[in-house]
Amino acid sequence: MKHRIILSRPMQPAVEARAKVLFDAFVPDTALSVDELVNQAHAHEAQGLLFSGALKLDRALIERLPPSLRVAATTSVGFDHIDVHAAAQKGIVVTNAPVVTECTADATFLHILAACRRAREHLQVMQEGWGRALGLSELLGHRVSGSVLGIVGMGRIGQAVAQRARAFGMTVLYHSRKRVAPEIEQDARYFDSLDAMLPYTQILSLHLPATPGAAPLIGSQQLALLPRGAIVVNTARGSLIDEDALIDALRSGHIAGAGLDVFHNEPRFDPRFLDMPQVFLTPHSGSATVQTRDDLGLRGLDNIAAVLDGKPAADALNLE
Repeated sequence: MKHRIILSRPMQPAVEARAKVLFDAFVPDTALSVDELVNQAHAHEAQGLLFSGALKLDRALIERLPPSLRVAATTSVGFDHIDVHAAAQKGIVVTNAPVVTECTADATFLHILAACRRAREHLQVMQEGWGRALGLSELLGHRVSGSVLGIVGMGRIGQAVAQRARAFGMTVLYHSRKRVAPEIEQDARYFDSLDAMLPYTQILSLHLPATPGAAPLIGSQQLALLPRGAIVVNTARGSLIDEDALIDALRSGHIAGAGLDVFHNEPRFDPRFLDMPQVFLTPHSGSATVQTRDDLGLRGLDNIAAVLDGKPAADALNLE
């Protein structure tokens, strides 16, 4: 007999098709509410759960899941929406899917380019019909090529961003918990202190996970350390930046622009950003390509299959 699993929401056709081949899978037509998920998991006697970052797998939900459940696989690399400890206490293996590196790095450069070159403002000119020649001093942005990029978090995504930055002739600085190996570092300059790096950073890009309950990594003090006219890009987690402090710095002109894919209160982000044309905004969609969304779901299914077959999951976060 096939192992029984449940999906928390519709997923890519390739993912749903694989789920139905490998498992006795319940695939919903729409995203399940918490109550619907609990009811379906019990009715299906689910042994595995495939879910996205939109579902908060906290202790309260974990306690309501059936005793049959042995593995929960999120289709995201981040797992700050999961109470990993509570899952371990119930004997549920939790896995993530670290396959978003290249697309997130691409999205980061989309934000770097758009924020530096004032893409949102140029687009608005076109949407309004253009109609007149621009003056030589209008809508001037900042050159990306040859500028100084400061990366916070030199993991897989940070390294991929550094690789792209080298193609633009950028100087790469980085701050991370530990220095990376020389063959990874290449020509990048390591700072063991974030505050020490910031004064040299023209474009700041964040690439590290969030710690639930922690204070923002980038607040008014850190923003003040950046040179006037700096650009701030965040495609990691919204809680890494104090949004009030960023808005103040944008309004004062100390920060010239920002590229934001993530926010504190998703999906209901701070509407003040909409009134700031120098801020390029996207709806937490760094992994939004067909290839990566397929990879996320398929990696989750592989992890579920491994656990239910009595093998170690490649991406286990809490139990082996």
